[in-house]
Amino acid sequence: MKQQIIELFEQAVGVLKEEGVIPRRQRVQVRFDHPRQKSHGDLATNVALSLAKAAGLQPRELAQRLIDSLGRSPYVRRVEIAGPGFINVFLSSLSQSQILQQILDRGDNFGRCDVGHGEKVLIEFVSANPTGPLHVGHGRGAAYGDTLARVMRFAGYTVNTEYYVNDAGRQMDILALSVWLRYLELCGEEPTFPPNCYQGDYIWDIAATVHREDGKKHLYPMADVIAAGTSPHSEKALDAMTADFKSTLGEDGYKRFLQAALDILVDDIRSDLREFRVEFDRWFSERSLYDSNKVNLTINKLRQTDYMYERDGALWFRATSFGDEKDRVVVRESGAPTYLASDIAYHQDKFDRGFTKLIDVWGADHHGYIDRVKGTLAALGNNPDDFIVALVQFATLYRGGEKVSMSTRGGEFVTLRELRQEVGTDAARFFYAQRKPEQHLDFDLDLAKSQSTDNPVYYVQYAHARVCSVFRQAKQRKIKLEDDIGSDFGLLKEEAEKELANTLAKFPDIIATAARNLEPHHIVYYLRDVANKLHTYYNAHNILASESSLRSARLNLIRATKQVIANGLDLIGVGAPERM
Repeated sequence: MKQQIIELFEQAVGVLKEEGVIPRRQRVQVRFDHPRQKSHGDLATNVALSLAKAAGLQPRELAQRLIDSLGRSPYVRRVEIAGPGFINVFLSSLSQSQILQQILDRGDNFGRCDVGHGEKVLIEFVSANPTGPLHVGHGRGAAYGDTLARVMRFAGYTVNTEYYVNDAGRQMDILALSVWLRYLELCGEEPTFPPNCYQGDYIWDIAATVHREDGKKHLYPMADVIAAGTSPHSEKALDAMTADFKSTLGEDGYKRFLQAALDILVDDIRSDLREFRVEFDRWFSERSLYDSNKVNLTINKLRQTDYMYERDGALWFRATSFGDEKDRVVVRESGAPTYLASDIAYHQDKFDRGFTKLIDVWGADHHGYIDRVKGTLAALGNNPDDFIVALVQFATLYRGGEKVSMSTRGGEFVTLRELRQEVGTDAARFFYAQRKPEQHLDFDLDLAKSQSTDNPVYYVQYAHARVCSVFRQAKQRKIKLEDDIGSDFGLLKEEAEKELANTLAKFPDIIATAARNLEPHHIVYYLRDVANKLHTYYNAHNILASESSLRSARLNLIRATKQVIANGLDLIGVGAPERM
């Protein structure tokens, strides 16, 4: 309906261009919003304010000229000028009937639009180092990234999703060393286990798998000497220890422990995400960038620009030219590439694969890394504005009014799996989705589990289940539901009915806004509003006790409401139960 009103005003603008009131070459974008106050109509636009200067007229005068040029529409009841030149549109009851019928006709596709025009978008999210189970912080990024992908697809973008597996570099060395040290203990040794190795019980589980399959094959007489000769608090000593470990076991031995850890942990991450209703189109290995020589090729391409230089035997990227606080090392003096090197190659590879918009979902602590990556992409000839980073704040859990303490370094944290088991996937995804990703989130575990109207996910799901209950009752009373198609929606004259219908009509606009602005939380707010209006309407009117024709219209009104709630819940990865 909103699009039809936009087209109506675009035609009026065209008439004024033909008359010379508005310059023919003037670019015009007619946009409508939903006013907060009922007295301001159903839709409002500031097009007269934006075009007044070009037309050489006062905004209210131009607004009147636009109204006079409007063609007739059965969906418009009246049009008014408000304030300095806003135009308010009041829709007719026919528009209400049309939107309700459209919801019933389109079903699961209602709300789908084409604001994306098929643009190829790659959304990379979670991408947690495979050094342990996913925790609740990763869960928030997973919920946001997956919901955003669903919404953008629904809005007409061609979206691919990707998990970047950081399976190369220093953290992988520490992971493999951690497993080996636990393996030594299972072999009867007593090595010193540095506190800056990975501490979780899952390291024992991986070590036990290797020990069960390989026995004492990787036990070396000097192992305890290597372990005992390190300072327990020194990162430098830890690097020396990993070097000794790799040298002692050799390439094959090192890969045995690393691959064992990766196989188990990545499979565990896949399983966790699948249970969280998150599936990726591709799992991209960091090591593949080195195996395919893409890291070296990208570095060599940068060296041909003015943004790469050599100093003290290392290769530096001139990041200060792009707003970073200092230049950054890409290749160390030792010849070893930094994390930045593989990140540059990875993001260039995304563009090389034909994606025109890259969206990365990062933890808020990576804020300082954005300009760095944008700068490297610009230096390689890409448009840095095509690279967008959404920062996700960590979620703080509360149980019984008390903050749940977590420490990822010490291996003491609430895993995503534990969260799902405690509150369920529906509640977890809904609670994650109801805030902007950059906003702090307090996650009340007790509220998420409660079956009360204070629990937002319960409140919305109950609205869907309530409608299903009405139809079950109708069937029990032998009311012929097939006769409800083609209802006379003009019979819906109660204020609560009009408000509910008008709210349902907003769904396509909510989808377009959420996709354009990368803000899927708008859908959650909207669903709560729909649920509130449905509950209010249900409590005020006995739908099944109505006269036959009115009952038919009312049944289809709530059927349309059920459809919109189901569509919205599906977009945020939440189920729409029929019974609660």
